[in-house]
Amino acid sequence: MNPIRRTLLAGAAAVAALPFVSHAQRTPLRFGVGMFQPDREKNDATYRPLARHLSDRLGRPVELRTVDSWEGLAKSLANGETDLALMGPWGYVLANHVAGAQVLSTILYQGKPEYVALIVTHPGSGLSSIEDLLGPRGRGRSFAFADKGSTSGYLIPVHLFMQRGIDPEKHFGRVLYTRHQAIQTQVAAGQIDAGADYNRNRDAMIEQGLIKAERSRVIWESAPLPNDAFAVRAGLADDQALVQRLQDALAEVGPLLKARADLLPAHYTGFVASSNSRYKPVRDAGLATGKLPAR
Repeated sequence: MNPIRRTLLAGAAAVAALPFVSHAQRTPLRFGVGMFQPDREKNDATYRPLARHLSDRLGRPVELRTVDSWEGLAKSLANGETDLALMGPWGYVLANHVAGAQVLSTILYQGKPEYVALIVTHPGSGLSSIEDLLGPRGRGRSFAFADKGSTSGYLIPVHLFMQRGIDPEKHFGRVLYTRHQAIQTQVAAGQIDAGADYNRNRDAMIEQGLIKAERSRVIWESAPLPNDAFAVRAGLADDQALVQRLQDALAEVGPLLKARADLLPAHYTGFVASSNSRYKPVRDAGLATGKLPAR
């Protein structure tokens, strides 16, 4: 046989023997993460190890991107710009309701799959209870919500106010919409009378020395709420093999933290398999307030 032909045939045989890699396996999965950290650079650095872990387990590229607002992340998952997302409960409920996104797992914080929403004030505000805030003493004050895709920073306090017959835009003299970290910072500094937040954020900011505990006075907390959801867009939810591999990869995170502490931020301890039923309290609040659109 011609030596050149023999070489070509041998090369072809070697290529044929390589494992087949489908187009789907080569296509990157776009992994959107909400703004859990004070800025985009820190947020990306914090969640990059988790993205690499998922990529290793799936044998497929996973591209991490931070999305500035919870509302924006919910929209990007709903419209297919994001394939996977680690997102707040209300954002997930919106994406599920509007576009069929599906939760796979719920993140654990200190071993628990739940947290609480808070309303905080500062010692000089003269407000010592939720009754003070929603009564005559709180009228005309300044109040800060997080963005409208936030569970603890928007939906749950709005639901509370509605149940008490309060329209915040009329009751308060000034209403702001900003980030959770900014709410704590400005309340602690006395620049805002009160604001909505959640225990995990407040605890982390105190631990990191960003605010002093005595400057962030809790005057109300909610019933337990489900932690952040790891969800996939509707089209991927039908791929049962991918769903199982993702759930398996997320279930590995907790045990791996002993050797790889960078996989999650401090005090987060892994993931637990989840379903829509876990997010019912958030869905109920969305329906009660009229914030969840009609199908």
